[in-house]
Amino acid sequence: MDTGKKDFLLEVDGLKKSFGDRVVLAGVGLAVRRGSVFTVLGPSGAGKSVFLKCLAGVVQPDAGTIRFDGQLLSGGPGSRAGFHRRCSFLFQSNALFDSLTALENVALPLEQTTDLTNHEIRERSLEALRQLEIENHGGHFPGQLSGGMQKRLALARAIVTRPELVFFDEPTAGLDPLRRNAVFAMIAKYQRQFGFTALIVTHDVTEALLASDRVALLAQGRIGFEGTPDEFSASGHPVVGGFRDSAGALGTSLAAIRRGDAILSDDA
Repeated sequence: MDTGKKDFLLEVDGLKKSFGDRVVLAGVGLAVRRGSVFTVLGPSGAGKSVFLKCLAGVVQPDAGTIRFDGQLLSGGPGSRAGFHRRCSFLFQSNALFDSLTALENVALPLEQTTDLTNHEIRERSLEALRQLEIENHGGHFPGQLSGGMQKRLALARAIVTRPELVFFDEPTAGLDPLRRNAVFAMIAKYQRQFGFTALIVTHDVTEALLASDRVALLAQGRIGFEGTPDEFSASGHPVVGGFRDSAGALGTSLAAIRRGDAILSDDA
């Protein structure tokens, strides 16, 4: 393997996915460096979650290649067994089990994927709760926890297997600005503490630029931009500008409305 490629934990090339006549991914490619926070930005409906699910093996892509730690992943369950042991997935909705306590939720992936004894599973699960600062709530059910605690519980469950790569699917969906900030700060803090590689998909531009080492923009089924947050902020590419500066464009339109300027109707 090329020495330079050893720096990349995940490499994607030419990934395609369609549902009937609707093309969602039209040849996506990117490379994620080990130990980094990489964010894929894009508007709602751009295919970000489909892209992430193709990487995680939840959805089978139509074409393209995915390499993890230099090894080509195929569609068969056997070929992905090692990959799944070394990766974890934090779902948009947290996907916590309401009938299980916080401790039982965290223990579940260890019970399903390891040969650890019950005592070892309990100790490692308690350690994960301590690391996420929710050890005093191990006996509580998810419905008894605040939204922020539920997010930390979901992350505790995601990291308890000590993964090398964690996928985050729209981790701030439906949250207010303060909670969005808290979630990105949590991801950045624990990514540095535990050293895993984080791949995030989101439409939250401001927070992602502050928390990420590198960002990409998914638009019209392809990666329209990839670079550092500073490069994204300075880019003059029309696709980047249209997504990045949408709030500014709204402000311009509202100012015109308040001045009484003529505004084209939706039927124009």
